[in-house]
Amino acid sequence: MAGSSLHRALGLTDDEAVAIERLLERAPNALELAMYAVMWSEHCSYKSSRIHLGRLPSDGERVLVGPGENAGVIDVGDGIAAAIRIESHNHPSAIEPYQGAATGAGGILRDIFTMGARPIALMDALRVGPLDDARNRWVLEGVVSGISGYGNSVGVPTVGGEVVCDATYTGNPLVNVACLGLLPVERLVLGQASGVGNLAVLLGSATGRDGIGGVSVLASAGFGGDGAEAGQGGEGEAKRPSVQIGDPFEEKRLIEACLALLDAGLVVGIQDLGGAGLTCATSETASRGGVGMDVDVSAVPRREPGMDPYEVMTSESQERMLAIVTPDNLDEVLAVCEHWEVRAAVVGEVTGEGGRLRILDGPGGAVLADVPAASLHDDAPRYDRPRAAPRRVAVAVPPADAGAAGADLLGLLGDTAWVSSQYDSQLFLNTVEGPGGDAAVLRLRHPVSGQDTGRALALTTDGNHRWCALDPRRGTAMVVAEAPLNLACAGAYPLALVDCLNFGNPEHPEVMWQLSECIDGMAEACRALGIPVVGGNVSLYNENRGADIDPTPVVTLLGMIDRLDRRPPGVSLVSGGPVFLLGPRSHDLGGSRWAAQRSGGRPSGELPALDLARHSAVCTLVRELVADGVAAGVHDVADGGLATCLGELVARSGVGLRLSELDADELFAEAASRVVVCAPPGTDPAEMEGRALAAGVALAHLGEAGGDRLVVDGLVDLTVASVTRAWRDTLPRALGSPLPPPALLAIP
Repeated sequence: MAGSSLHRALGLTDDEAVAIERLLERAPNALELAMYAVMWSEHCSYKSSRIHLGRLPSDGERVLVGPGENAGVIDVGDGIAAAIRIESHNHPSAIEPYQGAATGAGGILRDIFTMGARPIALMDALRVGPLDDARNRWVLEGVVSGISGYGNSVGVPTVGGEVVCDATYTGNPLVNVACLGLLPVERLVLGQASGVGNLAVLLGSATGRDGIGGVSVLASAGFGGDGAEAGQGGEGEAKRPSVQIGDPFEEKRLIEACLALLDAGLVVGIQDLGGAGLTCATSETASRGGVGMDVDVSAVPRREPGMDPYEVMTSESQERMLAIVTPDNLDEVLAVCEHWEVRAAVVGEVTGEGGRLRILDGPGGAVLADVPAASLHDDAPRYDRPRAAPRRVAVAVPPADAGAAGADLLGLLGDTAWVSSQYDSQLFLNTVEGPGGDAAVLRLRHPVSGQDTGRALALTTDGNHRWCALDPRRGTAMVVAEAPLNLACAGAYPLALVDCLNFGNPEHPEVMWQLSECIDGMAEACRALGIPVVGGNVSLYNENRGADIDPTPVVTLLGMIDRLDRRPPGVSLVSGGPVFLLGPRSHDLGGSRWAAQRSGGRPSGELPALDLARHSAVCTLVRELVADGVAAGVHDVADGGLATCLGELVARSGVGLRLSELDADELFAEAASRVVVCAPPGTDPAEMEGRALAAGVALAHLGEAGGDRLVVDGLVDLTVASVTRAWRDTLPRALGSPLPPPALLAIP
C-alpha cells in the first residue's frame, strides 16, 4: 500500500495508508480507501489541531451540548435552548464564490436544525484581498450574492458580520458563516444511531457528483501557483467541480420536514450530510451510538447516471439529512416527507455487527466495504506538529502626524451597507438591531408558541488579523475581549462563544505555533471573562503561492438581554449630549490599522497591554449604562481606533462633535477596553464620573455632540457631510457601484 499512488491521490500520506492496513488487518479496497481519505482529511478529522483544542474551556451552567456535536446548545430559560455554530467555506469560495458561499450558508443551517432548532439568524465574516484587484472584487461580489441568494430564499435573516479587505487574503478569501437557532429544550436531539433493526432514511436532494473531494481536495490542501486563478485553466479550473451546488428551496422544505419529524417524535437520531457526505453521516451516527450499520449504496437516489459507489459515498451534494427511525414509524416518516415534498429513501439498517459499517450492493448483496465505523474518525491520526515562532523584524511605528489627522480619519472609514443591504435582516420580525451596529439584537420568542419572553438575544462576530499576526496569543485575547464589549454596547451579557480558526499550512512550524498560541490566548480570555467555548471550526491550508494568510481567529459570541423594554441606543449621537470615553487612555499605535497603512500594509509595532479584569469592569459598566437608559449613543473603540469610532458615530447619526484633550496618537490607537458614550442632553457629568468611579473604570469627558462639524481641537475639523460621504462611498466606489445621491448623504 505504501508504494501505491492511489492513497496519495486521495490525500493520504504513506504513514496513514499503513495505519489503515493495520486497523483492517488487510489492505483496503479502493472504496474503503476513499472513505478513510475523506474522514481522515484535515477538514473532517482536525488531525493537526485536535490535541490543542482541548485546552479551551467548554463547561458552563447553561451549556447543554458542548464541542463535538453539530452545534453547541445553551439553555436560555423559559424552556428554550439556543443552538449556535460557525463554519468556514474558504476554499470553495475561492474557486466558485457564489456557490461556495451559498453552500456554506446551507451547511451551517443544517448543523442547526440537525439539533432540533429552527434557524433564526445568520452572521457572516468575509475577508478578501484589496478591491483594486478585479478578481478580489469578483470574489466579494460573488460571495455576497451567494449568501444573500441562499439566506433570503430559505427565509433566515442575515443580521450582521464583518467585511475586511487586506492583501493577506488575495487568492485565499475567508468566508465564515455563523448561525443561531432556537428549540424547545425537550426537542433537543443528537446525531447518533441506536436500536438494532432501526432504519437509516436519507432525506432531501438526490446525490450527484458535485462536491466529491471537497473536504480532501479543497479544504485540506492549499492552493498552488495557479491555485485560485479562475478562468486561466489552472488549478482553480480543475477544482471547480469539487464545489457543491446549493438549492435553498429544497433546504427550506428539508427544514420544515425535519422539524415536523422531531416534533412528532418520529426520529431516533438525525445527522446532516456535509463534508465527506454519506460516509461521515453513517459512520458518525453509528459510532456515537456504539452500533454498526449496513448501507445499501444502490438504494441512494442519484441525479446522475453511472455513479460509482465511491462517488455515492463521498459526494457532498447539498440539502441531505440522514434520519434514524424505527420500522414502525417508517410510514409516518414517509408521509411527513411527502407532505413537504421531500424525497425519502431507506438506505440502511442499524446492526449490532461489532460496530462495523458495511457498504452493500443491494439488500443482501455483495459487501463493497467493511470497516469499523469508529475507526473512520476516532482512529484518525492526531499530529503534534512541530512549532516554531516565526522570525519577525520589529517595525517601529512613527508618531501620528497631527496635520494629517483629518485626512487619515476619513481614509479609515468604510460603511458595509453595500453588503448588508443585499441581505434580508428582518425575516421573522425579531430583529431589533440589525447590521451595522456593535451587535445584532433579536427578540427572544418561544420557537413553537411564538410567545414573547420580554428578553432578547444579542450576537456579534469579531476578528482582527493584524493583532494576531503581531502576537497570536495576546491578539486573540483582544479579539475575544472585543466581543463581550460589543454585546455590552447593546446591553447584553455573554452566554457562549463559537470560534472559526483560519490559519495557513499546518506543515509549516510557524503556522502551528500561531495556532497553538491563539488557542492559549482564547482560553485565557474566555476563562477570565467567564465565557464557555461550545463549538467551532478549524480551517487550515489557507495559503496561496506558498504564502500563508495572517492568523485569523474569528469568534461569534451569543449574549442575553434580560429585559428588552427599549431599543438599544446603538451607534448614535444626540445633539447636546455630553460625550465620554470610558476605559484607559492609550497612545499605543502598535497593531493599529493606521500603523499598517504606513508600513506597506503589514502589521507593525507591539500590541498594547490587555488587562482582562479591567476589561470586565468596563463591560459591566457599559451594560448597566445601556440598561438604565443613561447612554443615548454608544460605540466601542477597536479597529481604526477612536478615529473610526468617532467618524462612525457622526456618519450614522448626522450629528457633529466637538472634542478636546486628544492627541493624534490617541486618535488612532487600538488598545482594548474603551467605549465612547453619548449621554442624554442635560446629563450632569458628575453623575457619569460617580458611576465610573464606583465601577473602578477610568472616564474622560471629551466634549459634546451637536452642530454640523466633527472637530477635535488642534487635530480635526471636518463637515458632517464630508465624514458621511467618505463613510458611505468607500465600498461602492471600490466596487464600481452607483453612489448614493448627494441629497441622501446627510441622512443617518
